[in-house]
Amino acid sequence: MQCPLLYRFRVIDKLPEKPSEAATRGTLVHAVLERLFDAPAADRTAPRARALIPGQWDRLLEAKPELGELFAGDTEGERLSRWLGEAERLVERWFSLEDPTRLEPAERELFVETELESGLRLRGVIDRIDVAPTGDVRIVDYKTGKAPRPEYAEGPLFQMKFYALVIWRLKGIVPRRLQLVYLGSGDVLTYDPVVADLERVERKLLALWEAIALATETGDWRPRPTKLCGWCDHQAVCPEFGGTPPVYPLSVRPAESGEDDQGRMGPVGAEAGRAVALEGP
Repeated sequence: MQCPLLYRFRVIDKLPEKPSEAATRGTLVHAVLERLFDAPAADRTAPRARALIPGQWDRLLEAKPELGELFAGDTEGERLSRWLGEAERLVERWFSLEDPTRLEPAERELFVETELESGLRLRGVIDRIDVAPTGDVRIVDYKTGKAPRPEYAEGPLFQMKFYALVIWRLKGIVPRRLQLVYLGSGDVLTYDPVVADLERVERKLLALWEAIALATETGDWRPRPTKLCGWCDHQAVCPEFGGTPPVYPLSVRPAESGEDDQGRMGPVGAEAGRAVALEGP
């Protein structure tokens, strides 16, 4: 949805990308908030959460040693110390937004998967699911960045509606509330979906898959320039920056007249068949 060509580089060409301090910090904070609920309610305090950070960072490094490249040359450990300090501040801010002593999540970091009537398979990982005594379901997602301005809120909400659609199709339950917790700015955004919302998301996903399938067959993946381009690792092979993409590794057919000429969109795995996967840090 952000950039069809970037999708191609990541999913089809599998071009390597450098680890990002911001994304890795998000993964670290998510791990800490997940593990905190292992403790009894009374022990879910800010000091305990801060104390989890070094151990969770070590676990991330063990699982992905390449993350050590983030602080290459940091012989005195000053950059790493500042980075860990930023993670601490994000974790501490969470306690001003939610009270973990009053929460007993039904699920944490839950992998969900379902198949639509069309045969399209949806997959995702949900940060947290709360279930009220009444049976009402709340889906919660942590964001370590700042809350978007209202005119840009639809993107993050699409992710949450995706999760809600999966739960609806999987369990027959429409979640009562979708909640985005922005640790970077201290905001909590909520949305209460209805069936019509989820039906619209389903139609959009099917359209996205069709666009992905067409682009896969024709090899026509077009860049969609935005302000995010400045952060992209693939500028050297992007036409928008004077680069040339690598040779397309799949066989192609010419696009027929009238087929989609507006660029390609989609969060789906083209080589994996009819599957849409969504996971947000």
